[in-house]
Amino acid sequence: MHEAGASNLYPIFLFFHSLLRWAIILTTAVAGFSALAGWLRKGPVITWQRAMAIWAMVLCHVQLVIGFGLYIMRFQGFAYMPADQARYWKFEHLGMMLVVIALVTIGRIASKNARTEGGKQQRVAIFYLLALVVMLAMIPWPFTNMGEGREWL
Repeated sequence: MHEAGASNLYPIFLFFHSLLRWAIILTTAVAGFSALAGWLRKGPVITWQRAMAIWAMVLCHVQLVIGFGLYIMRFQGFAYMPADQARYWKFEHLGMMLVVIALVTIGRIASKNARTEGGKQQRVAIFYLLALVVMLAMIPWPFTNMGEGREWL
């Protein structure tokens, strides 16, 4: 695709990337906190909890594809950014969000392979809540330096 076509798609990709962030935050938080509650009360894994953990993982992977698309479309533009912004977008945001996706994926796989209900919930709780903390820290919120001038959606 030539440069003009890629730049026409950029706002669309960015919109869906921003919109999907909210679904990922919600599903990851619900999966992590419900697993934590289930683990602490020593209850069974409920079907909707398992589904929420799966949805969080699937949405993270969809977000990864959209994010890579944005990265590729924006790659040449990094040369025109101030050094701190280029570093953030090229390395920090990308790198830490890959860590988030790895944590969610590992948490889901480890949960699936656990032998006990408590072990399943413990793994989802730990990995998903760690992922949630990293994710919230690395999103360029409008009130942060990197998110200044950006919208909430």
